[in-house]
Amino acid sequence: MTSPDSAADIRLDLHHRALGDMSSGKPKRLVRALQYQAEDMAPGAGEYTTEADFLSALREAHSTDRLVETWRKQLTRWDYNEDVAWSSQRPRTDERRADVYALLGLGDETGKLLDALVPVSKAAGAVVISTEHKVWYTPQSLQGRPWYWPAYRKLLVDKGWPEDVVAGLDEASDRVVERLADPTAAEAYQSKGLVVGYVQSGKTANFAGVIAKAVDAGYRLVIVLGGTLNMLRAQTQRRLDMELVGRENILRGANEYESDYADDPAWSQGKFATFGAMPSSLGAFDIHRMTTRDVDYQSLQMGIAALEADKQEPGLPLYDPRNLHRAAARLMVVKKNKRVLEKLVKDLRKIQTPLSEIPVLIVDDESDEASVNTTDLAKPNAERTAINQKISELLRMLPRAQYVGYTATPFANVFIDPSDTEDIFPKDFIISLPRPDGYMGARDFHDLDSELSDEERTFVNSNEMAHVRSIVVEGDAEDEDDTCLERAMDMFVLTAAMKLYREDKGGLGDRYFQHHTMLIHESVRQDDHRELLGRVTRLWWNAGYLGAAGRERLRHLFDTDIAPVSAVRADGQAVPALFEELAPFIGPAAIRIGGDDKPIIVVNGDKDIETGEADFDKRSIWKILIGGQKLARGFTVEGLTVSYFRRRAGNASTLMQMGRWFGFREGYRDLVRLYLGRQETMGKKEIDLYEGFEAICRDEEAFRAELAQYSVTVDGRPQVTPDRVPPLVWQHIPWLKPTSPNKMYNSRLVTVRSPGEWQEPTAYPTKAVDLRHNTNLWSPVLDSLSTEATHFSYHLAEKDVTHRFSALTGRMGSAELLGLVSAVRWGAPSQFAPHLDYLREITAGAPAQVDDWIVLAPQHAQPGKRIRLGTDGRPYSYFARDRRRAPLFGAISDVKHRAAALRIAGSLADPGDANVESLVTPRRGVIVLYPIVEPEHRTTLVDDAPLDPSRVVMAFTFVAPASARSDDGRVLRFTTVDSSQEGVAIIDKADEAGAGHTV
Repeated sequence: MTSPDSAADIRLDLHHRALGDMSSGKPKRLVRALQYQAEDMAPGAGEYTTEADFLSALREAHSTDRLVETWRKQLTRWDYNEDVAWSSQRPRTDERRADVYALLGLGDETGKLLDALVPVSKAAGAVVISTEHKVWYTPQSLQGRPWYWPAYRKLLVDKGWPEDVVAGLDEASDRVVERLADPTAAEAYQSKGLVVGYVQSGKTANFAGVIAKAVDAGYRLVIVLGGTLNMLRAQTQRRLDMELVGRENILRGANEYESDYADDPAWSQGKFATFGAMPSSLGAFDIHRMTTRDVDYQSLQMGIAALEADKQEPGLPLYDPRNLHRAAARLMVVKKNKRVLEKLVKDLRKIQTPLSEIPVLIVDDESDEASVNTTDLAKPNAERTAINQKISELLRMLPRAQYVGYTATPFANVFIDPSDTEDIFPKDFIISLPRPDGYMGARDFHDLDSELSDEERTFVNSNEMAHVRSIVVEGDAEDEDDTCLERAMDMFVLTAAMKLYREDKGGLGDRYFQHHTMLIHESVRQDDHRELLGRVTRLWWNAGYLGAAGRERLRHLFDTDIAPVSAVRADGQAVPALFEELAPFIGPAAIRIGGDDKPIIVVNGDKDIETGEADFDKRSIWKILIGGQKLARGFTVEGLTVSYFRRRAGNASTLMQMGRWFGFREGYRDLVRLYLGRQETMGKKEIDLYEGFEAICRDEEAFRAELAQYSVTVDGRPQVTPDRVPPLVWQHIPWLKPTSPNKMYNSRLVTVRSPGEWQEPTAYPTKAVDLRHNTNLWSPVLDSLSTEATHFSYHLAEKDVTHRFSALTGRMGSAELLGLVSAVRWGAPSQFAPHLDYLREITAGAPAQVDDWIVLAPQHAQPGKRIRLGTDGRPYSYFARDRRRAPLFGAISDVKHRAAALRIAGSLADPGDANVESLVTPRRGVIVLYPIVEPEHRTTLVDDAPLDPSRVVMAFTFVAPASARSDDGRVLRFTTVDSSQEGVAIIDKADEAGAGHTV
């Protein structure tokens, strides 16, 4: 009789072999596959080939059992596979999983047990905006060739990456590689694209996967543009060397101790990828590094032999498969520096291999920095133009070069700068990566679209209350700043003690938290850093963390902040019930930070990294970091737990990139704190940095949602191609127009169709004459509204939340509403114009698709906040809203007003509210009015008194009837200014005389 352990081993081996044979193809009959494998195994294996045996094992299994893990790996792959011939269902759906079970020949009970143990991942996939491309990257075309991708995939799994995360990376990197040109094609093609991720969210993992797959497919020169700083370039080089290049390619026969990583703990701990021998000796190909962690690209001394490609068949071009797949690949990670790129260009001109034969991949990390062209050479950033020039030169020299930019800012200059369109504009594809599981980003520090009032918010339901702390300093009062700074430093020590407590009492083990850091970011000026270093040093040594005064401050902070937040957000991590349980760890925490008498590191130059002082790869760092630009982009501050941020930034992408507190915070997410300036002075204006980050977050969320919506193909063809994206960005930020006066967008967004969707224009005028005009336009509508407010409610079952509000109501004919909104004046007419075209289409088109519009004017439940408007001078509730960036307001509407309006327009189900249902009629839209009073007028406002019409912004939102759809299913319509330059994003204004072609 077989023992239970050996039975489990035999079963596991059988299933592992059977699934292994199916790993690169479609699911096949499981029982037949098991029986086939059993023929080569010991006698008795046959009894484990039945579905009944598998079913009995699953009934007793846990989600971490080895058999379940084996199935998790393969099921996840099938769940994620895109464009498969064996299923018509979308990836990551229950329907796709049902197809898998059917092909495997599994019964219902087996399928249900597998679903319980390995749930279908519903994670979002990458969003792709692309031109149509030639299909070449298929499993059939790569048969037997992949080497570096499988090794990289295995390394990630061995590191503990969840199978669905690895599968997501596999799918997302496929979307990039398949849009590059076929490296073996006789005709050269240069593809250019952009990959948009989130700040510190794993973009490097994506482009490492892209590089692995690209070299496996035949790309033989990979140039990674690794930022503008040595520290960023070195960080990227190490990551690629450790996870992709591997020990054998690094050493190339040299002694272990001669490696440039001999002083790196990860090298001696065996964390670098390894193949067992040189890949070329195992039937694959080697990767030759042209740069190392410590040495950027240098002019090659001996001719240029290191860049030469060995042709096994001299009479054939390098890109011929008979040469290409036997040649070594070259990898270099170079800094975006004019002199470095000049050396590379100079050396490439010398090599004997024709440049037109070399398949090249250029990966531009942080592509919105330095790579984009600037035109004002008199300014300090003129170097950027020089770098752009060198990148352009590389692309001209290398006709088989593919350019892929990576950025975390969707509104980056590569979207909008016309000067780049001939060089690095992403003409072929834009891919938006999904937000990774476990990622802590801008949304996790804000309460976007929260249905709760301020009074209802708690540490449980409010991200702001849990993680954000205000810095409020009047003027330049240093004493007040010191108080806020001391509180943040206390939090840093307290969270350090919490980490030690979790290592000891929570079972995480010694040194689980290798790094624990605090970032202070107030300025980019080195003089300011020196002054700040003095202040922080003084505060540290006077803090008394080992004495009674310091302990009392920490006790109060624990009781009022750490304890209540972690009690509801620790996610299973250990939390002391009393301060006395944490107290023994405070001394060791303070010593770990400042025991070497150096609790603070100033990072404002590469020397700080080169000396190893702030090198997270070489040592454990528990320190306070003071930094500016060196820490503002690209560089990962490991273990970042407390951020103290007062620096102002003039544009959205710069501000977002400064958000070093975004990232993965495993084991201490609840401890993360962000101290932000709420009354910072910028010129003559006072700004709230928290509101600034929230504004960017909303812009990004809306833009990513639009990309996702427009990426859906219609009749197999894309609705939006990359050359259409600049006008879309323009809808969010109207003042971002082509910077060169003789340039213009070749595409204009003509129509945005939005049946049953909430639309919220925000670009209202600022001139008094225009505001008065708009208020007078709406006055007759206000006069026609009901005298008594109607109560509306809508219960959102999925959130178990009921939205309630009261509103005055009215009705407008479709032609009446169209006439009114056609006359509204705007601060940026381009924002509303595509919506107005849609309203014209559904009102005056044949046939018309809207009969009338219900008008809602929400009224506050509490007394106050009322002004008198209209010819009758009736009181109406007003709304206090601020402009984010002239002329744009932030969010105008209140979330609780939306559901009822959406129901009336037919896009939500019956909520059971009689007042809402009484207004529901087919072909009916909804207008919601929001009279806004801006800050400069609120201070002198007399409640319930008349207000000059020029001091009111008559804002409105609308929901068109859910039935008002186009026949072809398209939601966007563009016009091409010059149809002879179809696909070109930006053209000279002189070309505008060409035909206007609408699509």
